[in-house]
Amino acid sequence: MSKPTNIEVLDKQSMLGNYAKAVAGMLPLPGAKATGLPDRVLRIENVRIDIDNLADYNHVCGLRLRDTVPVTYPFVLSFPAVMNLLVAKDFPLPAMGMVHMANNIEQIKPISVSDVLTIDVHAADLREHRSGLLVDLITEITVEGELVWRQASTFLRKQRTSLSDEPRPERTDSAPGADGRVANTTLKVTPALISQYAEVSGDRNPIHISKVGAKAFGFPSVIAHGMWSSAAVLGIIEGRIPDSVDYSVEFGKPVVLPAKVKVYADKSANGWSLALRHPKKGYTHLTATVTAR
Repeated sequence: MSKPTNIEVLDKQSMLGNYAKAVAGMLPLPGAKATGLPDRVLRIENVRIDIDNLADYNHVCGLRLRDTVPVTYPFVLSFPAVMNLLVAKDFPLPAMGMVHMANNIEQIKPISVSDVLTIDVHAADLREHRSGLLVDLITEITVEGELVWRQASTFLRKQRTSLSDEPRPERTDSAPGADGRVANTTLKVTPALISQYAEVSGDRNPIHISKVGAKAFGFPSVIAHGMWSSAAVLGIIEGRIPDSVDYSVEFGKPVVLPAKVKVYADKSANGWSLALRHPKKGYTHLTATVTAR
């Protein structure tokens, strides 16, 4: 699917109250829900890096402050536009209850803390999955008209589809740590830490900050943000990530808080393989690859 040509520029007022809209979207309201994806791009112009916010982000994710932003930080910058798209009346799926399945980042060149950014977000590739419907939220960031960063965030809306009765494929675990070796490091994840991340990132989804909200969606307690995990796991190879890099993440079982998680890393010829695992049961919360472009 090609990028839509219809561009809608967002202002600050239009980016407020999105979680209230998301909750309202759960209610049975009159009128038919859209069946196709919005044919438009949401744009945020003249975005400047807030150094205090960046410092707080790096601190809560266990990363060092530099003159360029971490490869995962632009997700925070684009999040207001992503939420605006998800809660819009012409978006076919309800925002609340969407599950972040995967995230693929292409960093063409690092983003400097002094860069002035233009952020474009659009939806693409609504498709069936055995567990529901998948959709990609595409983010593109340019500096003076040059594409520097691109991301595809894949979300799942759980429901029955024509693929629901297909047999589940066998899965083999070849990610780092599958051999039972000692982890490279351990991360302690607390509700307080994740509440801090929610404030820094703007992602205040109730499943991350409210036990009641988490239980309403079937979780025993609050869970960590997938994008916190994808940032925190990079701390193990910080300083060794290429300037031009692809970072691909698949999310496994959620990190239910409080928790301790094991981090594993394997070096390859052109990058790294990473995994975040449960310390006792060994299943993966996250698997990822970091590959030089």
